[in-house]
Amino acid sequence: MDAALQPDRGPAPRQAPDAALRHAVADGVATVVISHPAKRNAMTAAMWRALPVLLAELAADPAVRVLVLTGAGPTFCAGADISSLTGREDPQALAVAAEEALAAFPGPTLAAIRGFCVGGGGQLAAACDLRFAEEGASFGVTPAKLGIVYPASSTRRLASLVGPAWAKYLLFSAELIDAEQALRAGFLNELLPAGGLDERIAAFARVLVSRSRLTQAAAKEFADGRTGRDAYWADQAAGSGDTAEGVAAFLQRRAPAFTWRPDAVPAGSGPDHGAAVHGPTAG
Repeated sequence: MDAALQPDRGPAPRQAPDAALRHAVADGVATVVISHPAKRNAMTAAMWRALPVLLAELAADPAVRVLVLTGAGPTFCAGADISSLTGREDPQALAVAAEEALAAFPGPTLAAIRGFCVGGGGQLAAACDLRFAEEGASFGVTPAKLGIVYPASSTRRLASLVGPAWAKYLLFSAELIDAEQALRAGFLNELLPAGGLDERIAAFARVLVSRSRLTQAAAKEFADGRTGRDAYWADQAAGSGDTAEGVAAFLQRRAPAFTWRPDAVPAGSGPDHGAAVHGPTAG
């Protein structure tokens, strides 16, 4: 959550005309772009509300295997656009709802980061499964600048990524760290040279699309700490045919054709995406 995220007690502001979540789907990869260039891609209230809706739509699209979240131009997301907030809204609730919807997305999610990844931008990046960044990126969690209590769920997610010591460093100081420090802390999975991010994201997304959805779905649940589903996933593996196909493809030196799909999971047993309020998105 951006440290400067304080509700405006004035009348409801107008949505900035250049503020939107843009998306496209190609070759199994959905790319969601945070676009608000006038304010370094700061998220407006309408954009926070729109993100869970868009994620639910993409999760239901059988063509989507992988989700990439990035920012338009040279910045990922500089937090929240405080001028878009009103006294009727809880800014933390908006950000946490979007963060949790992103964390619950059923397929692998990657944050592709350039420039500033600060405040609410850091929340969104942390909610992704993986984070790749380009040299020159900056990271910060800034509520201590204004005495805001960072949400408990967001604090726990940050600590699970970087450990308690780095989480405290970031939260206590509100200082920005560079990409090399973020890599050492464990926040980043990969750090790419300038100009190398798009190519690496595209290549890695293709790798993910080629792998078993069954393996990915089960691994995501286990790694995120969900319990009580071991027998369920064992049954899915036994009935899917993915293991037999993977072994046969390996022996025959060909690409596997895995067949398991998320709709094999009974209704109500998958991740809960929660309710969402419609907001502006652009395809």
